[in-house]
Amino acid sequence: MTRLGKAGAGLGGAGPFLPLSVPLAALAPCGSLGPATEEIHPLSKHSSNHTGNGHSKPEKAFPVLGIDYTRIRIPFEISLWILLACLMKLGFHVIPSVSNIVPESCLLIVVGLLVGGLIKGVGESPPILNSEIFFLFLLPPIILDAGYFLPLRQFTENLGTILIFAVVGTLWNAFFLGGLMYAVCQIGGTGLNHIGLLANLLFGSIISAVDPVAVLAVFEEIHINELLHILVFGESLLNDAVTVVLYHLFEEFANIKQVTIIHILLGFISFFVVSLGGVFIGIIYGIVAAFTSRFTSHIRVIEPLFVFLYSYMAYLSAELFHLSGIMALIAAGVVMRPYVEANISHKSHTTIKYFLKMWSSVSETLIFIFLGVSTVAGKHYWNWTFVISTLLFCLIARVLGVLGLTWFINKFRIVKLTPKDQFIIAYGGLRGAIAFSLCYLLDYSHFNMRDMFLTAIITVIFFTVFVQGMTIRPLVDLLAVKKKQETKRSINEEIHTQFLDHLLTGIEDICGHYGHHHWKDKLNRFNKKYVKKCLIAGERSKEPQLIAFYHKMEMKQAIELVESGGIGKIPSAVSTVSMQNIHPKTLPVERILPALSKDKEEEIRKILRNNLQKTRQRLRSYNRHTLVADPYEEAWNQMLLRRQKVRQLEKKMNNYLTVPAHKVDSPTMSRARIGSDPLAYEPKPDSENLPIITIDPASPQSPESVDLVNEEMKGMSRLPPSPEEDEEGLVMRVKEPSSPGTDDVFTPGTSDSPSNQRMLRCLSDPGPQPEPEEGEPFIPKGQ
Repeated sequence: MTRLGKAGAGLGGAGPFLPLSVPLAALAPCGSLGPATEEIHPLSKHSSNHTGNGHSKPEKAFPVLGIDYTRIRIPFEISLWILLACLMKLGFHVIPSVSNIVPESCLLIVVGLLVGGLIKGVGESPPILNSEIFFLFLLPPIILDAGYFLPLRQFTENLGTILIFAVVGTLWNAFFLGGLMYAVCQIGGTGLNHIGLLANLLFGSIISAVDPVAVLAVFEEIHINELLHILVFGESLLNDAVTVVLYHLFEEFANIKQVTIIHILLGFISFFVVSLGGVFIGIIYGIVAAFTSRFTSHIRVIEPLFVFLYSYMAYLSAELFHLSGIMALIAAGVVMRPYVEANISHKSHTTIKYFLKMWSSVSETLIFIFLGVSTVAGKHYWNWTFVISTLLFCLIARVLGVLGLTWFINKFRIVKLTPKDQFIIAYGGLRGAIAFSLCYLLDYSHFNMRDMFLTAIITVIFFTVFVQGMTIRPLVDLLAVKKKQETKRSINEEIHTQFLDHLLTGIEDICGHYGHHHWKDKLNRFNKKYVKKCLIAGERSKEPQLIAFYHKMEMKQAIELVESGGIGKIPSAVSTVSMQNIHPKTLPVERILPALSKDKEEEIRKILRNNLQKTRQRLRSYNRHTLVADPYEEAWNQMLLRRQKVRQLEKKMNNYLTVPAHKVDSPTMSRARIGSDPLAYEPKPDSENLPIITIDPASPQSPESVDLVNEEMKGMSRLPPSPEEDEEGLVMRVKEPSSPGTDDVFTPGTSDSPSNQRMLRCLSDPGPQPEPEEGEPFIPKGQ
């Protein structure tokens, strides 16, 4: 039989719906071909209705209905699982009484346990969460959604704290847990003596990492504040590099007979290669995706596809070289988002947003369901000592690591982490499906205790998800931890936030301290000057964004008005003015304007944030090394302070004196001068009717101290008293105004003799006695 005959036979036997053989003799005209010269087509060999004996074969009826489940089994089961996951998620949110008590992840795991038990009860083998399917298809949508919509401001402001928790904290948990588990295995009678140090360290590196899927599932339901959410979630994202390095490092060490210092040094270098290599690949793909979006203005349909494909290619490229795929996805999403959103249409942006949310939600639901199914279907080896020790040491290592690292971090943070924050960070260290999948990848030939590792990991996952996940919400309410702000910040708040950023940047420039505000400002300038021109198409990279957005809003509004038929209701400017002049009391016709949606408001916020940075570009930068000190600055400051004190004393004197008084020094200085020269103030021999002022230089605060002071000026004691002074007592003379250009504080006048100044200072001091009533003179006449 020829190849064509074989292919035809194969296709003909595929099913009853493909009758490929037709007798050629029935199609040929009668007598055209004789028996000797008749050619038989290969396809008609097995399609004849007559056998070699000449007996006819019974014909089959035409199939009206047939079943071919093997052909559609795989897509049918995948669709059925996704449909089941969506229905479970829908039912969870329909019943609010359950969702307020039990987290969604817990219910999905319970559903997985029930489905797995049902499948196993009917005699079938339940599906197990395959590690390749998890890492290649289920995990990337969740990480891409988290990286693309990452709150970049909170992430960058707390990047140092996140890195310390992710790197140092994960290393501490891995080695602390691995070392203690190795000590437990060495105890006699436990049956664990065959587990070596490398196996325990590998197990510690797998179970020590906080899982981003579990953290997202729990923390988004309790609505914790932005600081705690970004600290725990950022740690769960960035500790992937440490987990991957430790996992591959101890896995390779298990195949080596002797581990040397060179192997340890290479493992230390591989951490930087894995983490920074993943970030570099993500940045490259993000820039390429942004550049590609420049040319999609005529084909808007495929714009969302580029975002998904370039991000997934970044993840696969990182996994190709055993780099951190999670770091690559986060870097790609963060880099491409501002430029892609500037190029694509509003509909494409909405498509990307909701498709990513839908895809990540379905993946998260499938992960928890398959985790429950795999618990029923997988092989388990239960060892009480190993499982209980793992659970206990995981909790101890997490608490000690958070307390120790927070004590160190608070020395450098302006906003300190309170004990409540430390408790939530330690309590929110949830484990999830990443640890399960990494353990499932272990080879039996090198790690024959894999089943026991899986049992312990599943126990820790169930404890963190069920116990900690269910109790974290009432604990947050009990401790009165600050919740997340549900409403978005107003435009006014964002403008002031941006203004404070520029203010802090200017303060850093003046002080000569290059903090993160300074480097963020440098990066923004470089971005506007070079990067935007290459990655953003059209006039949006050159034209002010506020004007471009105004034109866009006007065009959109005009189109909506035309489509709604309201263009005829809007009067022109001339007709409006004329109608107001003729009928001033007539109400104007209401304009049919569309309401401002949340997306437009968000775009306005973004535009205002970006355009506020242009004000600093025209200013000169100063620091402490370029400023010249003023030698007269200290003297001028003292002069201004003294003038201010003099003006305050003038206001006080107006409450006590009926005539204007001279400008005097402070009461404390006047008391000090009287105490230093008491002989300068002597009573007049015939001053029985004059008032007496009491001053005690030793205790100026005591009103009972008595010391006689003569009101007459010392320089005028030799002259006979004038009749005005004898009749009216004291006479205050107005000081002549000072000439222009002179200082009235430091330049003495004609009547500013030392004795006169001492006299006036004594009179201007009211002391601690209560103030006199309004209209009552300080020195009563006739006493």
